[in-house]
Amino acid sequence: MFRTALRNVLAHKARLLMTAFAVMLGVTFISGSLIYGDSANRAATARATDGYGRIAVSVFPDDSRGGAAVAGDGPPGVDAATVAALAKVAGVAAATGRVDGFAAVADRDGRLLGHGPSHKGANFAPGAHGTDPAYRFTRGSGPTRDDAIALDETTAAKGGYRVGDTVRVGTNQGAASYTLSGIFRTDGTARPAGGSLTLFTDATAQRLFLRPGRYAKADLTAAPGTGVRDLLGRVESALPPGTGAATGAQLARIQANLATNDSDTMSQILVGFAAVALFTATFLISNTFTMLVSRRTRELALMRAVGATRRQVRRVLLTESLLVGALASAAGLAAGTGVAALLRTVFAADDAPAAPLVLTPGTVLTSLLVGTVLPMVAAWLPIRRAMAIPPVAALGAAEPAQPARTGSLRTGLCAALLLAGVGAAAYGALSPGRDSRTVIGVGAALALTGAIGLIPLLARPFTALLRPLLTRLHPVHGTLAARNTVRDPRRTGATAAALAIALTLASGLSVLGASAARYLDRATTHDFTADYLVKPAEGGMRMTPDTAAPLKGLPGVRSSPLDQSTGYRLGGVPSVLTGVDPATIGGLLRYDVIEGSLDSLAEGRIAVADFKAGPAWRVGQTLPLERQDGKRGSVTIGAVYRADEQSNLLPSITAPDSLVARYDSAPSTAGVLVDTPGGPGRASLGEVTRALGDNPALAVLDQAGIRAQDSGDIGEQLNVFYALLSMALAIAALGIANTLAMSVLERHKEIGTLRALGVDRSGVSRMIRLEALLLGGLGATLGTALGVFLGWALGRTLQESVAGYALVLPWGRLAVGVLIALVGALLASVWPARRAARTDIAAATAVQ
Repeated sequence: MFRTALRNVLAHKARLLMTAFAVMLGVTFISGSLIYGDSANRAATARATDGYGRIAVSVFPDDSRGGAAVAGDGPPGVDAATVAALAKVAGVAAATGRVDGFAAVADRDGRLLGHGPSHKGANFAPGAHGTDPAYRFTRGSGPTRDDAIALDETTAAKGGYRVGDTVRVGTNQGAASYTLSGIFRTDGTARPAGGSLTLFTDATAQRLFLRPGRYAKADLTAAPGTGVRDLLGRVESALPPGTGAATGAQLARIQANLATNDSDTMSQILVGFAAVALFTATFLISNTFTMLVSRRTRELALMRAVGATRRQVRRVLLTESLLVGALASAAGLAAGTGVAALLRTVFAADDAPAAPLVLTPGTVLTSLLVGTVLPMVAAWLPIRRAMAIPPVAALGAAEPAQPARTGSLRTGLCAALLLAGVGAAAYGALSPGRDSRTVIGVGAALALTGAIGLIPLLARPFTALLRPLLTRLHPVHGTLAARNTVRDPRRTGATAAALAIALTLASGLSVLGASAARYLDRATTHDFTADYLVKPAEGGMRMTPDTAAPLKGLPGVRSSPLDQSTGYRLGGVPSVLTGVDPATIGGLLRYDVIEGSLDSLAEGRIAVADFKAGPAWRVGQTLPLERQDGKRGSVTIGAVYRADEQSNLLPSITAPDSLVARYDSAPSTAGVLVDTPGGPGRASLGEVTRALGDNPALAVLDQAGIRAQDSGDIGEQLNVFYALLSMALAIAALGIANTLAMSVLERHKEIGTLRALGVDRSGVSRMIRLEALLLGGLGATLGTALGVFLGWALGRTLQESVAGYALVLPWGRLAVGVLIALVGALLASVWPARRAARTDIAAATAVQ
């Protein structure tokens, strides 16, 4: 039986090639995703834990765990006296005080170098020999003067800086220029990938990031022969109150867990899309085996007639699918290694160190198992169907028996699944709750399953709908293409189903993405009437009211900070106050006042958003105010305005900045609104930037800049998802090509007869291309309709928590998706069409 199966695979290798290629693509995707995930995790872990090996014990304030200093009534961090005392503990070779904070480096044009929230500054702490073990200098040396800095090698290269150059650096204390004293390499404990690291002297770093004489933590190294656990015990006994200690190994484990979160998420997303690709490949495999078994009905019946049992014949066919899957899986695993290397290049930070790919036994086993089991599962139904045909009936057939048509039981079951799925998704959308998305997800799976099962029934009416157009364009070829498409509805349905799955996901993502982008656009710019918004260029910087102070001196410029102060209970309700300049805020933000007047801010009153006020608060009402630090007072409501709860700019409670300053000496400034006399332009932008000290950590954004910054991530993520879905589209196109190629083989005599009756080669090619367009159009139409429905359903669940979210149909993207599907179908038809056009008339018509 095995030799028979092997012979059959070799005899039908051309027909099985596309099936093997589809399996290989799916296995390539899933193995590449797993290899990338394992490799990224190992690289992230190695980078995050690099350097902790030289730290025996780290001492830090109790609630900072080696990170930011404690904020409280007492002085933050660890003082210099404690560091000096720790250096004298038995077994401690050296104690080094460390302090760090936000520091952004500008390039020669004043733009921020690096990306992400990892712009970091730290102190250069040389030991007895004048070197700091955390940094290895390749040029120059560490800073020894307060007006000098050192830069990491990657940042210096990006900015084109050399030792002796002047570098502009921005911190939470403002921006200043420094002389570059050295360029260094460092480990993962100091600088995350993608960011920058600037070294200052001890005194400068303490002034910028903490307080003079204080450190965020102290790193201790052990003397030779001293055990880490013993040293930890000695250090803990010598610690002052309010500090704690941990070993370097403990900190390394914490960092390793944090470092793998992003790579785990991306790996899971990739595996999810790989599963979609494999599910799509299932239809191609099942369709191929349906056609192969149908053409070999006589052969299989003859095997049964000469003594082979049903089980033996079934075993032959399953072994064939196993051989195809095994060969394709091995090839897919090899190709997956290359895909993993490509994914690592695409998603890795530009300065990430090279790391080897990780191929685990689990990845190998999973890839081979999926690639071999999937073809066997997909082939089971057509094999079972073929075994139901009696040998005598099969041997006596003039033509290979066609598969059974769609029956009433299957139709009823699929219709029930479709209705149940649509009903569940609609219920989850219209009755949002905690589990509504789960209900929609289950409904989507049921609806998609039912729709796939009903595609054979939809093929005939869909073709009938387009037939007048086809016959008008090409009367003969259009008619033939329409008839051929509905000749075997089950085959047509299975081929179109693969395309429908990919288009469902793509169109659903398009609807969600467009709706979210429109919402973000409205939330960020609808209430914005100023020329510019000043905000941190990247995460990590903390703006204060002093940030906006230089703008007050610009002639004709109106500005207002958005000083957020937290920890209040207003009338017993947890609240956040946002301090603004009462004299200018009315011209910088759009306030739709529905009761009272915004001018009351100048009288020391507050203005409250309608969703915050509710029915309990009204204009003129005085509310008791209590802050977490014990400060108490009262405020009076002077206005109520209409606002979107999710607005990024319009506050829930607007207060005069003088009122906020009375209760909070250091509020965090979320942004600064700026209006210039001449309106937005290059001159006014330069004026505002210079007034802010040419600080690279600050971004000055107009409306277009705000819109691009807030909605740009959605577009980038959608592009990544579209790229991942292209694998499913490619497999669907292979399915169309495979179906058409097998159809051409089955219709060899028919095509020869058409050629003998006068249909030229171009006409035959045109007929095959029209069939491909019908298949592509059926899958694209059904997939787009389902995707829009599911996108609407999921979007409805967001409306409860995201006020102002509304459905947006991206007609352009949906049309592009359908167009790509049709173009893919046309490309898939090129080879079958050429093969059909080259049919030999004499040989085809001679077949009896």
